Amino acid sequence: MNLKCQVWKLLKTQGLMYSLLSAIYLLCISTNAFAAHPLITDDTGTQGAGKFQIEVNGEYSDNNGEKTTEVAVTLSAGISDNIDVVASMPYLFLNPEEDSNEDGFGDAGVEIKWRIYEKEGISFALKPGITFNTGDEDKGLGDGKPSYGIVFITTKEMDALALHFNVGYTRNRKELRDIWHYSFAGEYSFTEKLKAVGNIGGETNPDRTSSTHPLFLLGGLIYNIRENVDIDIGIKTGLNKAETDYAILTGIAFRF
Repeated sequence: MNLKCQVWKLLKTQGLMYSLLSAIYLLCISTNAFAAHPLITDDTGTQGAGKFQIEVNGEYSDNNGEKTTEVAVTLSAGISDNIDVVASMPYLFLNPEEDSNEDGFGDAGVEIKWRIYEKEGISFALKPGITFNTGDEDKGLGDGKPSYGIVFITTKEMDALALHFNVGYTRNRKELRDIWHYSFAGEYSFTEKLKAVGNIGGETNPDRTSSTHPLFLLGGLIYNIRENVDIDIGIKTGLNKAETDYAILTGIAFRF
């Protein structure tokens, strides 16, 4: 039985948590968590019943000399035509100082994307999610406690142009602020294979002592190298001191 059949059978016949853990396991052994990457803003699109997507995304960022590299693997599984289950696991390489390095798994996340409305090019979706404290807090790899939240997503499609808007809320640890996220993104298809993407947004600074909230701007390209395989690259920059100075994002997505 191939990977797709195994994961689909698990999702249909077992409890949700068991299915998610099994799917993550199958994903990991086969490879030895937004609208199309590199966008931060999500869209309302889903994979479709019985269809899957695997993404391997990388991000290198520099903030006042503190360098971070993140590699994340994300599995999206369509349990119906308008509902996806999404599981992601990041691995982090931290270089906070010149002679200091840490690396390890970060905080894993599980989300459900549910497209609740679709008509005449406009659609709405809800995406609740949970982040688990799988990263080592003492090494700076995780937050130390689970968190949960929800995102409201809007997509408007107009021929070669697609626009996306997100507003989301994340319940944070008591010593930190809860986070409100808001962002807007656009995709423009130059050809069937190449599209340009842009993204702007911000969110609440979790640091209660700061009155400056992070704002970002992002631009990038997505290229379809073959049927059901996309590669992408993007550059993200901070619009104020609360945001990371800059980040370079790359990724590849396989659909099956």
